[in-house]
Amino acid sequence: MQLRFFFLFLISTLVFFSCLNENNTPKPNAYMRIDLPQKEYLHYKSNLPYTFDYPSYGAIKPDTDKNAEPYWINIEFPQYNGKIHLSYKKIENNLPKYIEDSRKMAYKHTIKAEAIDELLIMRDSSRVYGILYDIKGNTASSVQFFITDSTKNFLRGALYFSASPNKDSLAPVIEFFKADVYQLIKTLNWN
Repeated sequence: MQLRFFFLFLISTLVFFSCLNENNTPKPNAYMRIDLPQKEYLHYKSNLPYTFDYPSYGAIKPDTDKNAEPYWINIEFPQYNGKIHLSYKKIENNLPKYIEDSRKMAYKHTIKAEAIDELLIMRDSSRVYGILYDIKGNTASSVQFFITDSTKNFLRGALYFSASPNKDSLAPVIEFFKADVYQLIKTLNWN
């Protein structure tokens, strides 16, 4: 009887102390799986001074901001809380100012950005020239660009998401929509 009591006491004690030493760390938060649509593009032509291809899962809407100017539009992706904002300006001996304003807007993200890569855009056949800013890190905008024909037309664009910046959770979505920005730039023509 004492031997049985001893073994029962020993096992109970081991179980009790083994539970105390267990490292109960919580699981890290996981990110939801995001199903992205197939890439398919439509050609957009209207009264704007420019035409381009845009993704079929996007909706083109006029910019309704109080400071919006004519020919400013957004390509909205409501299911992803994202948009590509496009703002157009007519050049009237002020191209250097527009280029510097675009550079400043991209480099405002320097505080949070890990890096900003600049990609030169040159399509001589369509008179499309500019710079794409690929902004890495937890920033409000991960892609910005400007394109111009250097004489009459200037277009600035930026990809935004209405979500707290988190490069880990947004990375697949940003990469997906970056391809749409590249397609827009590749197919843009001036009217």
